[in-house]
Amino acid sequence: MGKYEALAKDIVKNVGGKDNVAGLVHCITRLRFTLKDEGIAKDQVLKEMEGVVTVMKSGGQYQVVIGNHVPEVFEDVMQLLDLKAGAEETDEKKSGKFFDKAIDMVSGIFQPILGIMAACGMLKGLNTLFVTLGLYGADCGGYLIINAAGDALFTFLPLFLGYTAAQKFKLKPMLGLAIGAAMCYPGIQAGALSAGAEPLYYLLEGTMFRSPVYINFFGIPVISVDYTGTVIPVILAVWFASKCEKFFSKYIPDLVKFFFVPMLTLLVTIPVSMLFLGPVATFGSTLISEFTLAIRGFSPTLAGAVVGLTWQILVIFGMHWGFIPVYINNVQTLGYDNVMMPFFACTFATSAVVLAMFFKTKDKKLKEMAIPNFISGIFGVTEPAIYGILLPKKKPFIISCIAGGIGGAFYGYFNFKKFILGGMGIFELPNMMNPDGSMGNILVAFAGIGISMAAGFLLTMFFYKEDGVEKAEMGESAITQQADSAAPITIASPLVGKTIRLEDVEDEAFSSGILGKGIAVMPEVGVLYAPADGTISAFFPTGHAIGMTTDKGAELLMHVGMDTVQLNGKGFTPLAAAGDRVKKGQKLLEFDMDLIKAAGYSLVTPVLVTNADEIGEVFPAEAGKQIQAGDGLIGVGACM
Repeated sequence: MGKYEALAKDIVKNVGGKDNVAGLVHCITRLRFTLKDEGIAKDQVLKEMEGVVTVMKSGGQYQVVIGNHVPEVFEDVMQLLDLKAGAEETDEKKSGKFFDKAIDMVSGIFQPILGIMAACGMLKGLNTLFVTLGLYGADCGGYLIINAAGDALFTFLPLFLGYTAAQKFKLKPMLGLAIGAAMCYPGIQAGALSAGAEPLYYLLEGTMFRSPVYINFFGIPVISVDYTGTVIPVILAVWFASKCEKFFSKYIPDLVKFFFVPMLTLLVTIPVSMLFLGPVATFGSTLISEFTLAIRGFSPTLAGAVVGLTWQILVIFGMHWGFIPVYINNVQTLGYDNVMMPFFACTFATSAVVLAMFFKTKDKKLKEMAIPNFISGIFGVTEPAIYGILLPKKKPFIISCIAGGIGGAFYGYFNFKKFILGGMGIFELPNMMNPDGSMGNILVAFAGIGISMAAGFLLTMFFYKEDGVEKAEMGESAITQQADSAAPITIASPLVGKTIRLEDVEDEAFSSGILGKGIAVMPEVGVLYAPADGTISAFFPTGHAIGMTTDKGAELLMHVGMDTVQLNGKGFTPLAAAGDRVKKGQKLLEFDMDLIKAAGYSLVTPVLVTNADEIGEVFPAEAGKQIQAGDGLIGVGACM
C-alpha cells in the first residue's frame, strides 16, 4: 500500500465496504464509484474526512472528489477492492506518444507477476551460488528441484504473459493462458523439431535469413522458433486474439458462443502466430546480429558499445535470440565468444541504476522493490528490474542502456571473452578465466563490472529525479520568479465562446471553488488552445481534461464539459501529451461538440487556477462576455 493507505481504507469503509463496490474508475480530480447501493454510503462522513474535498452523485456514479493526487489514492483504494483492473487500468494511464504507450502496455502486463519474478530470480541466483561454493552439486536432486522453482516462470513466461495480457486486452484470461501454452508446446518448439531430424528444406537459401523448415501447416512452411522465455510474440498473439474474439462474438449465435468463439479464436490465432509473428521476430534478431558482426569488423569498441547499448531493448522485444547461435558457435568452434560478451555490462549497469534509485526515491513501494531487484540483477536476472522499475519510469531505463553501452565499449576495446557456456551474472565469472591460467581476461571482467556500475549509479544520481520532485522544484522556481518580479500573470482563453461565472457551473466541485479559482466558458468551436506558454502536466486518457503549469508558475486545470469522462474518449482528439512543452495558442485538443451534446452532456468548460493560494489573487473576466481564443480570461495578481 502507498502513503494514502489510511485514507483509502476510510473511503472504502464509508462507501459501504468493498462488497458494495461494483466498479471504480478515476478522472483527473475524483474517484468515480459504481455502488450496488448508494443508500448505505455515508455522505457526510466522507465529506468531513481529511483528504476528501466533497462527495457528489451524478450519472449513476458516486463521486468522491480528491484533487490532483487522485491517481495515488486510486491505487491504494484498488488494492483494497476485489476488482479486476480491466478498463479501470486504461483510465489511469496518461496519454502519450506511441513509444510511451507501448512501454506502459508492456509494464502493465508484467505488473501482476513482478513479485514472483524477483523471487524466482533470487532462487536461481542463490542456487547457483550454493553450487559454486560447493554446498551441493549441479547434478543432485536438491539443485534440480530448486532450479525448477526458480526457472519455471522464465521458461514458461508466455503462459503467464498470456494470462495477464488477456486481462489487459479484455480477452478471456483462460484463452490467453491457452495461447501461451500453445506457444510453449514441446512438439512445435525449435529444439524438439530439430532433435535428430533433418529439415524438409530451407527457406530464403543464400541469404542471412536462411531458415530450416521441419513441418508445414497444410502446405505453408512453418519456420521453427523457440518461444519459451519470449515476451513480444505472445503479447502480439493475445492482442490479435482479442480482435478475433470480438469479431466471432458478433456473428456467432448465442446458443453456441460458449465453445465456438474460443475454438475459432484459437484456430485462427495460433497458426497466424506461428506462421507470422515468431518468424518476424527471428528475422529481426538475425538482421541485428549480422549488423553487429559487420560493425565489429570495423571497430570492436563500437560493436561493444552497440551491443551494450541495445541489449536490454533487444531482450524486451525478444530479438536477442539472434545472437545466441553466434555465441554458441563461437564457443564451440573458436573456444571463446567475444561478440556477444559486451552484453555482460548490462546486468551490472541495470543493477547499479536500481541501487541508485533506492537511495534517491521517497516512494516506499519503490524502495521495497529496489533491493530484491538489485540482488536479482547481480545474480543475472534483470527482467524484474527492467519491467517493474526501469521501463515504467522511462528515464532510468535510458540511463541503464547508456551505462551498458559504456561498459560494452570497454569490453569491446579489450576483446573481452567467455570460454565456457553457462552461468548468469556474477556466476559467469568462473567461465571467463583464461584456460592457460593467466588472469588478464578475468581482470577485464571485473574492471568492466566496476565501470558499468559506476556509470549507471552516477548517471542516475545526477540525472534522475522523481516526477513529484521535478514538479515541486519547477513550481518553486516559477513562484520565486513571480515573487521577485511582482509581475501579474495573464491566462488567455483556451476557447472561443461565452464566459460563465464559476458559481453558475452545475457541478458543485467546480462551482464551490474547492478545486481552484477561475471561470468557465461555453465553447462555440470544438478546439482548445494553450492559454499560455508552459508544460502539460497531465492529459487525461479520455481527452476531456488537461492539467498545465505555465512558465510563470500558474497551475491550470481545463475540464471540457461535465461528466464527459464517461464518453471514454469518444469525440475527443488529443493533439498533445503529458510532458510536452507548449506555446500560447498551440492546439491542444479537438472535440466533437455535436457528439457530446447528443450524448446528453454539458459543454461548459471550467478553466481553473489550482494553486491560487500560492501565487496570488485570481481575477476572472466578466461573465456573459463573448470571448475569442487568446483573449485575456483570468488575471493573477492584477485585475483583467
